[in-house]
Amino acid sequence: MFDWLKKEHIVAEDGFNRWKVPPASIAIHLCIGSVYAWSIFNPPLIKQFGVVAAAPGDWSLSSVVWIFSVAIVFLGLSAAFAGKWLEEVGPRMVGVVAALCWGGGFLIGGLGIMTHQLWLLYLGYGVLGGCGLGLGYVSPVSTLIRWFPDRRGMATGMAIMGFGGGAMIATPIKEWLLGVFYKAPDYLGPLGSIDLVTEGGRRLAEVNGQLVEVVLAGAKEVAAAPVALQEGIYVAGTGNTGAAGTFFTLGIVYLVVMIIAAFSYRVPREGWRPAGWTPPTADAASRKMITQNNVHIDQALKTPQFYLLWIVLCFNVTAGIGVIGVAKTMMSEIFGTTLPLIVNSAFAATYVFMISVFNMVGRFFWASTSDYIGRKNTYHCFFVLGTLLYLSIPFAAAQVSVDPAVTWLVMFYGATMIIFTMYGGGFATIPAYLADIFGTKYVGGIHGRLLTAWSTAGVLGPLAITELRNMSLNSALRDLASKVDPQAFAQKFGAGIDQLDQLVAAKTVTVAQLMEIAPAGTVDPTPSLYNTTMYAMAALLVIALVANALVRPVDARHHMESAAGAGAKDASPEGAQPAKA
Repeated sequence: MFDWLKKEHIVAEDGFNRWKVPPASIAIHLCIGSVYAWSIFNPPLIKQFGVVAAAPGDWSLSSVVWIFSVAIVFLGLSAAFAGKWLEEVGPRMVGVVAALCWGGGFLIGGLGIMTHQLWLLYLGYGVLGGCGLGLGYVSPVSTLIRWFPDRRGMATGMAIMGFGGGAMIATPIKEWLLGVFYKAPDYLGPLGSIDLVTEGGRRLAEVNGQLVEVVLAGAKEVAAAPVALQEGIYVAGTGNTGAAGTFFTLGIVYLVVMIIAAFSYRVPREGWRPAGWTPPTADAASRKMITQNNVHIDQALKTPQFYLLWIVLCFNVTAGIGVIGVAKTMMSEIFGTTLPLIVNSAFAATYVFMISVFNMVGRFFWASTSDYIGRKNTYHCFFVLGTLLYLSIPFAAAQVSVDPAVTWLVMFYGATMIIFTMYGGGFATIPAYLADIFGTKYVGGIHGRLLTAWSTAGVLGPLAITELRNMSLNSALRDLASKVDPQAFAQKFGAGIDQLDQLVAAKTVTVAQLMEIAPAGTVDPTPSLYNTTMYAMAALLVIALVANALVRPVDARHHMESAAGAGAKDASPEGAQPAKA
């Protein structure tokens, strides 16, 4: 039924302009890159019933935040399993299926929101949408590498740049759509104007002789609403957060855009090469570690190079996620107390926006740079420079605690922005690195299997960050408590220091509250809470540096035999064969 989508039917005729292919790749990656803006949906999803505030029947934050992680896990799994299929059927077929999965995932997720069925949201956005992410991510890789054998890094950088910029574009669009579909619940009156009763933990008010469930909206809840509201009492279940309508709209838009982009895919004929370009000599290629042979997708898994590059990608992504996941919080905690006039909510919001900008720019910059200095040297830059930058963050945090000068803020800002460029650059450079090591014939499939490193990092990174910060926080609380006068502690918290663990677990004792009764001259430990995390991320980059240094050309026994047979090895890459007369 879909045979006409296969790659043998989309071979470009001679004279086709290869620059028509990158826009299609960028369009698909811009659509699926919106996954990075998932956090926009968290606030409305946890108050579907209450709308202005969470009602007892609403989903908890912990139950919805994992939807993003499920999507990332299925991104890696689908890319791994479908990589071989991609090489068989071509990018148009895979792009169409990716559109159906990503767009359809939003539609099923929207249905789950309407019916308040969380499993449908996990199935739609997490599982089906995650498969669309993986298929859409790998679909242009091998195609662009074949169209641009002269500039592999730049080609993949253009496409994967779109994935980094997807969230930057999607964030304001999602916020606008949520406002368009938002409907405020029925307003009963200001706080205290109506008698309320509590049954089973639910707040109820009498309306027309019947008890109805209500929620209370204070200044904080009203400020978070996308439309102007009054503080007071609202009837639960009568409004609309706009999440379902936003899901349905985005699902249709993404489906249409990705289908159009997928139909723009074309593949070069066998033996095509750019006009005026000649493949590098064997000596020149060997200096940049570019193979002139091909390795089968299944055989690639039997080489040490695959697993070394898996470690390289996994640890680079883990370290990057380690900063991205806590960047806004880290900025606020390190500098919010020392430079409050500068680091306010507006500054933090701009900082998050710049993360997307530098992530996107880094994908194109580093991938293009790798065409000149080589992929291996590019990753050496990531790991050597990255290690120094990660170690600079604890230094800046320590200095600003003693001397709250803007210099340390500038140092932190610059260091993290460079880290974000290398995080994105790692994603964009790895396809070209794989093509150099394993050849171009099965690079799409090999790349798909390597993306399981991304899935692993998507779980490992946030887990490591959370645990390491909690360890630092608990240690800081115990250290501060030991310096506080026991009587002052008991007077402030109504319990002795011997009950510190229980008080911390109940969030009764915090660093800020302990600092209020700490001896004069006590240094606030808040800026140093991320020191252990940054040291751990630097250690991961050192391990990745060693793995990258161990990468060597693939042994000849893994090379594919030429189509002519006779046991001869395939001596030239697909994109560098002489053009037919």
